Amino acid sequence: MVTALPRQKYSLEEYFELEKNSEEKLEFWDGNVWSMSGASPVHERIVINVGGHLRDLLRDRKCSVFGSNLKVKVPVYSPYRYPDLSVYCGEGVFESMGGLEVLTNPQMIIEVLSLSTEAFDRGEKFTYYKSIPSFTEYLLVATNRPNITQFIKRSESEWVHREANGLEATLSLGAFAAELLLSEIYLDIEFPEPKSNLLLVDR
Repeated sequence: MVTALPRQKYSLEEYFELEKNSEEKLEFWDGNVWSMSGASPVHERIVINVGGHLRDLLRDRKCSVFGSNLKVKVPVYSPYRYPDLSVYCGEGVFESMGGLEVLTNPQMIIEVLSLSTEAFDRGEKFTYYKSIPSFTEYLLVATNRPNITQFIKRSESEWVHREANGLEATLSLGAFAAELLLSEIYLDIEFPEPKSNLLLVDR
């Protein structure tokens, strides 16, 4: 859940001070500060499932999987964001911002969708993430059905779009030579029964 702090304009320095002294994750943009806490149990279970599955898949490939407490530098949406999950292989490159350590070289970013953030995650946020030079793969994981949207970078102007649907589906991770199993991503998740389109007529 994204919640705006009481309305006032903050300087970047004031924001860094808030971050240092807050137990919540706070994001900054254009003088405004938002709290990033308060996700649903389903959202958090899926985040844990994705992180655990990726860790198992990439364990022997010198890749690191991090959760939403790791800050990621986004050049055109400064100073940094808190994606649900981020992955890099090899050595992580960190930069100090306001006395806080920020990852600068994620290769893959994963966002678990919610009703309040889905449009932003699919639209403007993806555009902002594209300004990260190392960023080559983006996964958007649905919470209301077994579905993952994948974008893989082919060039500066081209991203390939794929969809994986259903608990039996798999998704090939472009730069990581691994197959993501949707049955693992949605482990212990119960989805609502689909609503029938049939109309009942009294006779």
